Amino acid sequence: MPRILAIDYGFKRTGIAVTDELQIIASGLTTIPSATAIHFLKEYFSKEKVVKVLIGEPKQMNGQPSESTPIIEKFIADFKIAFPEMKMERVDERFTSKMAFQTMIDSGLSKKQRQNKGLVDEIAATILLQDYLIRKMI
Repeated sequence: MPRILAIDYGFKRTGIAVTDELQIIASGLTTIPSATAIHFLKEYFSKEKVVKVLIGEPKQMNGQPSESTPIIEKFIADFKIAFPEMKMERVDERFTSKMAFQTMIDSGLSKKQRQNKGLVDEIAATILLQDYLIRKMI
C-alpha cells in the first residue's frame, strides 16, 4: 500500500511526516528548509509510493485564516503544478505546534533539545498525520 505524507509548511522550515506502508502509524520523517520542499518531495516521490499528501491549514482560534496563509497558498499552487496527479488534502493544524512542544516535554527532552524548532515542526507534522489516521478509522 502506498504511504500518506503530511506537511507542516512554515516560513523557514517544513516538518514532514509519513505513514508506514499499511497507513496505520505516522512517523516523523524530517524537517527541511521550506524553500527546498518541492525538490525534496520530487526526490521522495521518486523513491516511495505516496497516495495522498496532507498539508496543514493554519487557522486562528475563530476559524479565520492565519497570517501564514498566503505563503502556504503559494506553496500549494507550486505543489499542484509540480504534482498535478497527487491527491492533496488540507488539514486543520491548530494546536499541533503546542501539542508537539508538550510531547517533547512529556518525553523528557532537555530544555536545549526542546529549543530545536525543526524537531517541533517534524513532531507537529506527525501529530497532524496521526490525527488524520485516527479520524479516517472512525
